[in-house]
Amino acid sequence: MALADIAGIANAPYFKTVNDSMDFLKQTYNFNNPYCLLAPPNSAQVKMNAMLAAGSKDGIKIDYDHGTTTLGFKFNGGVILAVDSRATGGQFIGSQEMKKIVEINKYLLGTLAGGAADCVYWDRVLAKECRLHELRNKKHISVAAASKIIANIAHEYKGMGLSMGMMLAGYDDTGASLYYVDSEGSRSPGNVFSVGSGSIFAYGVLDKGYKYDLKDEEAYDLGRRAIYHATFRDAYSGGIVRVYHLKKDGWIKISEDDCKDLHYKYSKERDQ
Repeated sequence: MALADIAGIANAPYFKTVNDSMDFLKQTYNFNNPYCLLAPPNSAQVKMNAMLAAGSKDGIKIDYDHGTTTLGFKFNGGVILAVDSRATGGQFIGSQEMKKIVEINKYLLGTLAGGAADCVYWDRVLAKECRLHELRNKKHISVAAASKIIANIAHEYKGMGLSMGMMLAGYDDTGASLYYVDSEGSRSPGNVFSVGSGSIFAYGVLDKGYKYDLKDEEAYDLGRRAIYHATFRDAYSGGIVRVYHLKKDGWIKISEDDCKDLHYKYSKERDQ
């Protein structure tokens, strides 16, 4: 007689084996297709939706707090991306060194805002798809096509808990391009974007200093200043200010500056 029989737990669910191979395949289909995340069972999804709907009445609250500041803008010299590096969970600072610009390939960059795990995972999937496109077609994927891949994925999982607000910037046969894509499946091209809890402050600086015919150094300084002022006013943004420049021959990293150093630098300029 087995110990489970003596203990009276032989019929417990966790002792049962799966005999149906099809059931196993249903629960692991995402191994073969990375586009398909394994969704929770219908009963779990229904329960989750009910908890979200009844949160205000029952005191059960599932509300994700996000904090970041990212920006991008096009100018006559290409595209500038600037980001902070603080990762937060509510009021808890998880990291001051989060890399929020993803180097997808030599001519394509992505930014992270929202859920770090969601953004990083799907950027990795996008990097793989971009590489496959390059191998199949002997040319780099266009920024429009890359942004469409992410938008299609996000739309497929709309309402299932994804949290992404990313920018894709790159250089292709049509020139410099900048797109915004989020977890609702929206996809928008544009000249200036800022995403995150500090974006309203970054937009204030960009509105004052942005023009299309900026010189390279002016563009670098504008992106750096916009992120710094956002980190100074938004508690959920901070750490390192990173600036990248996308040009016809690929991206280059311009600078990595601590917010504290920028604060003293700009304070001296203001006092002069």
